[in-house]
Amino acid sequence: MGSSNASATCLRAIMRLPGLEVVGVVTQPDRPAGRGKVLTPCPCRAYAIERGIKNCITPDNVNSPEALAQIRAWKPDVVVVVAFGQFLKEELLNLPPLGCVNCHFSLLPKYRGASPVTAALLAGDVVTGVSVIKMGMGMDDGPVLLKQVEPIYSDDTGDTLMDKLSICGGVTLAKALKLMDAKKLPPPKEQEEDKATFAHKIAKTDGLIDWSKSSDYIERLLRAYTPWPGCYTFLPSRFRKKGNTGRVVITGVEFAKVDPSRRNELPGTVLEVTKRGPVIRTGTTALLLTALKPEGAKEMAGGAFLSGRPLEPIKDMLLSE
Repeated sequence: MGSSNASATCLRAIMRLPGLEVVGVVTQPDRPAGRGKVLTPCPCRAYAIERGIKNCITPDNVNSPEALAQIRAWKPDVVVVVAFGQFLKEELLNLPPLGCVNCHFSLLPKYRGASPVTAALLAGDVVTGVSVIKMGMGMDDGPVLLKQVEPIYSDDTGDTLMDKLSICGGVTLAKALKLMDAKKLPPPKEQEEDKATFAHKIAKTDGLIDWSKSSDYIERLLRAYTPWPGCYTFLPSRFRKKGNTGRVVITGVEFAKVDPSRRNELPGTVLEVTKRGPVIRTGTTALLLTALKPEGAKEMAGGAFLSGRPLEPIKDMLLSE
């Protein structure tokens, strides 16, 4: 059961295991996509179709009698869940003889919930990983079957780290299933509840930059929210054309120093205008904006952005509303 690119990567890893058979795939329903709003399968369903898997269902509610009847008819020994997007109720959890297992993209019990990859980047963690767990009724709280650590590098973004964890997850999940099939799986380890943390579901508005935060935090926010929802700010009102909110997505930054004479300027203030882009005051130091995407335009370098928007040092501020 899965929907995302990560789900497809893990499905590919499972299908490469000799002696195991994928008897069915469950994904989210097809959704409208593109300008034409054409119904489009999710990445996991698209991959299943590409590989010729005919038993693929897309229920709105996987716990419905109809979905349960179909899954029961496949007679699975185990159900694997990766970034599926629906909760499994008790009847479904108890349906396969070996239970349901989930591949979660963090080192549980840290970062249970919907956005563990983003949470790890925002926190400035240097390592993360994947956990394969036996699913229970709670949110990502089942006993851990296997774990694998993955380093986080200083230039990792949400998409690059997710790609690495998807591969790591596929390998770890395949290993767990192989050991399960051979009855050599180590005893499950219960999670330590007092160490559990949660990663909330991300909203588009979470990407709004609060310039009073530290430069380090804003830089991490930018990497964590790439490619979605992106980090954005607003131009001063004098640069906003009719019907334009002045929203600007920031896609590249570098750390910058603050001239001692300008340390008392408010966060968001344009401290300096350089050939590479504007330098913005933060809650601690400053950030040089090297790449931006204005509303209704393509991404451009900081210098090119300024050529059509002559921001003035000290006079102008980028806004958090």
